[in-house]
Amino acid sequence: MIKSVLQYIVKSKKIGKKLLAVLLDPDKVNLEDLPALSKKINKNADFIFVGGSTVSEGVTENLVRSLKKKSSLPIVIFPGDHTQITEDANAILFLSLLSGENPEYLIKQQIKSVSKLQRSQLEIIPTGYILINGGHESSVQKVSKTKPVDSTDISLATKIAIAGMYMGKQLIYLEAGSGAKNPVPNSLLKKVAENLTIPILVGGGIRTQKQLDDAYKNGADVVVIGSAFEENIEIFNHLSFSKF
Repeated sequence: MIKSVLQYIVKSKKIGKKLLAVLLDPDKVNLEDLPALSKKINKNADFIFVGGSTVSEGVTENLVRSLKKKSSLPIVIFPGDHTQITEDANAILFLSLLSGENPEYLIKQQIKSVSKLQRSQLEIIPTGYILINGGHESSVQKVSKTKPVDSTDISLATKIAIAGMYMGKQLIYLEAGSGAKNPVPNSLLKKVAENLTIPILVGGGIRTQKQLDDAYKNGADVVVIGSAFEENIEIFNHLSFSKF
């Protein structure tokens, strides 16, 4: 078992090892399907992320507890709000939505989570979350009531990412949104990567081998696959990670 998720990601970045996380939305996972899902995930992923934009209270905790019986992979909470925090996981991406101007997701949700986090043994990983326009209105956009960065505005996206690093974020997460038509553009990802010294996570819209390869080649240290796995758990039969 990995003792520190962050240190594992940082160390992997230093040696050029690329990582994969599978994101599970607790409201979309049928626990009866967990044995089959876990088998696929255990064989291909480095981490399991759990969370969604809106999740019924208590569902995240139930999923995490069930996952721990089926997998030894680190489970990382990817919270849409403070109610999704469960101390049964290994770590939490402590997200700030840097691309939006809604204080609720910049700091207020974080304040609401403090008491629960103080009582937990979770590894807390400060993460700058940047939403990039993926070609349709994402659930994050709807819930947060914020606008994503235009996918052609490379300068703005890069400055936001750099600002996040200067603010002390340990990771930057570039997100095209759940079910995105288009992934984060390679040119944008490459420019951001050239200007950061901290690891980059990329998610949204990655469904093909080329999109996966392009994300890694242009600077992603961790690729996150969510909707594509939800839609087809056999996706890993068509994707190769051996070269990374």
